[in-house]
Amino acid sequence: MTATTVEPSFLATRRGKLTLALLAAVAFLDFIDASIVNVALPEIRDNLDFSVQNLQWVLSGYLLTYGGFMLLGGRAADLLGRRRVLVAGTTLFAISSFVGGFAGSAEVLVGARLAQGLGAAMMLPAALSLLTTLFQEGKDRNTALGVWGGVAGLASAVGVFLGGVLTEGPGWRWVLFVNPPIAVLLLGAIFWLLPGERRRAPLVNFDIVGTALATGGTLLLVYALVKAPDQGWDSGRTIGELAGAFALLVAFVVNEQRSKNPLVPLSIFRVRGLAAANVTQLIALAGFLSMFFFLTLYMQNVLGYSPLETGAAYLPLTAGVAVSAGISSQLLARIGTRPVAFVGSIVAAGGLYLLSRLPVDGSYLADLLPGLMVVSIGLGAVFVAITTAANAGVSADKAGLAAALLNASQQVGGALGLAILSAIATSRTNHLLDQRTPVADALTSGFHRALLAGSIFVAAAAIIALRTSNTRGETEEPNPEPEAPLEPVAQAA
Repeated sequence: MTATTVEPSFLATRRGKLTLALLAAVAFLDFIDASIVNVALPEIRDNLDFSVQNLQWVLSGYLLTYGGFMLLGGRAADLLGRRRVLVAGTTLFAISSFVGGFAGSAEVLVGARLAQGLGAAMMLPAALSLLTTLFQEGKDRNTALGVWGGVAGLASAVGVFLGGVLTEGPGWRWVLFVNPPIAVLLLGAIFWLLPGERRRAPLVNFDIVGTALATGGTLLLVYALVKAPDQGWDSGRTIGELAGAFALLVAFVVNEQRSKNPLVPLSIFRVRGLAAANVTQLIALAGFLSMFFFLTLYMQNVLGYSPLETGAAYLPLTAGVAVSAGISSQLLARIGTRPVAFVGSIVAAGGLYLLSRLPVDGSYLADLLPGLMVVSIGLGAVFVAITTAANAGVSADKAGLAAALLNASQQVGGALGLAILSAIATSRTNHLLDQRTPVADALTSGFHRALLAGSIFVAAAAIIALRTSNTRGETEEPNPEPEAPLEPVAQAA
């Protein structure tokens, strides 16, 4: 099919709409599981006798493998077939969720969360690369990426709400049991809607050394960031872990330069603005994702909200993100991704600044809601613009890799932000407690410092966003190294 061939919009067809809904549902399932267990943590701690120190691994275990294996999942999708990798990841995700729901010990639950993260690392880049290759550049792709960006922003807030509903209702185990039936429905839709495909490359050409170095380096980096607040940023162990991660990632770059079949062809970074888009995502998410953690603690530990009340408090934010994402996807064709990303980041930074001034006796309507709504406007815009910019001009045979790079940036950014901002909050709170400040005041002051730092992160992301490409999703967007058409295989897995 040539670029000049005139044919109906895929998105305008019933199959196109269902395909977009399927890929968005895959993304939603992956994103939501990073936050749905937040509100359930106290119940999990009591039921499975977690220590306070080890409880973080219910969250961090998912984040660790999700971010650590993202590059491998994305490149595997490009080389082995996107539907095949999506099916494998969804199956692993469902099985590990089922095991985690029945967990009788802390060790089993953490192991299940690690496996969940691995499944998600296979699912997400495969789904995003399918989206960018199935929908034509221009209005179709802008709309599809707008939906994707909106889903990404919605999932964290909806996860906290559903976590509260399930924890107070049938119990914490249902934050995991809810996944398998959804995954089964997704698998059925995957085989129905998505075309099969031949394997793209023989396994003998797979970059085993590069895979080991990239996965090992990313895993060690995320692990070091997660553990740094407990171990201390200046401890020998933290410094050693960060140095080890840096050494592995440098070795990975050297290997990719010399490999005949690299895991990450470095030529992808020649795509204009791609590196800036990924760095923008990393820095912005360092400020964004931590907001949910600190506000949840503020509502429950300072204001005394129940899990359900805490989750419900985020519902207006989900609506704001959905509206913002829809408007932003339409603005892309008029003014491009760069202004949308810049303005969205500035607006979101302002919202976080408002939230950094929450009083100890705060009111939801007067103090929390205004900041949440301002953040929601910026959050929807940033996700849509950066997702579009990071995929613009990427050839079809590297779509999975581009998707993996973007989502790895998100996971590393989330881990980095939580590690740094938790250290800031904890240091401030402990200092005030040592001076016999009331607990609520000490906690709130720590949250103030963390949210203010988060707003600075997002403002910095706005500056970096000025270096991204200003694509409007035009069909003339550069698309080097086009992928040869695949021979369809009706029942290929």
